[in-house]
Amino acid sequence: MMRERGRWLVVISFAAAMAWVESACVYYLRVLVNRVEPYQPMPLPDGGVLGYVELVREAATLVMLLTVGVLAGRSMRTRLGYAAIAFGVWDLLYYVFLRIMSGWPRSLFDWDILFLLPLPWWGPVIAPCCIAALMIAWGTCVTQWPESVAARSLSPTRVGSTAAGIALALYVFMADSLRAVFDGRNAALVLPAAFDWVLFTAALLLMTTALIPRRTA
Repeated sequence: MMRERGRWLVVISFAAAMAWVESACVYYLRVLVNRVEPYQPMPLPDGGVLGYVELVREAATLVMLLTVGVLAGRSMRTRLGYAAIAFGVWDLLYYVFLRIMSGWPRSLFDWDILFLLPLPWWGPVIAPCCIAALMIAWGTCVTQWPESVAARSLSPTRVGSTAAGIALALYVFMADSLRAVFDGRNAALVLPAAFDWVLFTAALLLMTTALIPRRTA
């Protein structure tokens, strides 16, 4: 049977290939709708079924990343770990490949439309990259060193802290869209003017608790 390091490399290879496909799809789409620079109103201008196709594609991407984790792992924890690795590598290389294809992003602080489900997510490129790095680190720890303290220390408190961090990060990404919806405005027309680094840093710290070794007696 394939050893864990081999599984890790296969997952990395899959995620890298998928990142290139994703970058190419996004590049084609942005050229078609004049959104190579994504910081514009209406990330997907009205164009027949184009918006619906893109939303389904985003959902399909998540299913693919979860599927590779399920196939690579042999327990619930390692399946989650490999899925986290796949997601993190895919996300990081997506920006690397998009830069190669289009010259964008020009910097890690360029605004990007991160996701469209259920509302537009906005954030500087460096923000999802930080989360992706955490996912790779945690997934690697869980799958390659399952007996390490960090891998075994997923207490309910740590799981709760991580979940709270994820929820807080999602709020930061969608804050402007949520305010638009509550005000009765079209969230697709809203462009964020500032990123809440304080709340996002708090979210990262909460998510990082899963990597901190638990103190032993």
